[in-house]
Amino acid sequence: MNDFAVETESLIKTFGAFTAVDNVSLRVARGEIFGFLGPNGAGKSTTIRILCGLLTPTSGRAFVGGVDVAVNPEEARRNIGYMSQKFSLYDDLTVEQNIDFYSGMYGIPKDRRGERKRYVLEMAGLTERRGALTGVLSGGWKQRLALGCAILHNPPVLFLDEPTSGVDPMARQTFWALIREMAREGHTVFVSTHYMDEAEYCCRLALMYRGRVIALGTPGELRAGLDTRTLLRLDTPDPLETMRALEQLPGVQDVAVFGGGLHVSHVNQPNHLNHLNNADAGSGNMAAAIRARLAERNIPIRRLEKITPSLEDVFVALIEAEERNPAS
Repeated sequence: MNDFAVETESLIKTFGAFTAVDNVSLRVARGEIFGFLGPNGAGKSTTIRILCGLLTPTSGRAFVGGVDVAVNPEEARRNIGYMSQKFSLYDDLTVEQNIDFYSGMYGIPKDRRGERKRYVLEMAGLTERRGALTGVLSGGWKQRLALGCAILHNPPVLFLDEPTSGVDPMARQTFWALIREMAREGHTVFVSTHYMDEAEYCCRLALMYRGRVIALGTPGELRAGLDTRTLLRLDTPDPLETMRALEQLPGVQDVAVFGGGLHVSHVNQPNHLNHLNNADAGSGNMAAAIRARLAERNIPIRRLEKITPSLEDVFVALIEAEERNPAS
């Protein structure tokens, strides 16, 4: 067990007839940024709360730093820093007072509290705001303070439960720079998110849906899992009517809105997709078939080209596959 910072074995958590976590088994290496990706209600937060000793599993086992969380929760918690999307800060205290409070909560020896406070203030860029009331800080500054409070006791494992929810894109980028710095310093970071772009920053990802892990691997490995499909970017003046036109086109597996256009996914067929960007391709070419179908509906095409799948495309494809699976 000690080779891994975090490990779960057949973890299950039920609430009455509802299964929130369904047979989840994971291993997270030390020093890894491990992403937990999935929509709201997928079971990410419940799994993290079990790992932090805040919930007891219905069955299965969970280990942090080699310690069984259910058997010895107090010892396990000494290895853990936890930050939830609610930040768990006291708005009526100053930045410095919040740090002092959590220093006491984590039992940091008094002779080390000054040193740890200075580290957190500098790491989070809050030195000049140390006397400000926390309640008047922006979401991005509160986010940094919450991370600082979570690492005051220098835990080897950080659990960050949707820590960027509700903050602006610039604050999210700054926060992820801090996460990468934590990993470089040797911390293991277990972070949940529903932002697909953030998943690119992770060493490995677990995609969770309806309580189950439906895919596990590096971002590159997950994208490679779509090698049986080709993805096209399609821009037209009327995306909704375009989706309707392509729904029944043979070979098209999925049409999804992406930004201001559409992503069209189709199954690769032998000798079928050799000239995706050539308007003069034969009738067997999927691009040509799309052009012909839209011409029938008098829908002009602004752009049609083959693209590399994003993690969002991967996630959509996996969810579609789960929905089609009768056993799911």
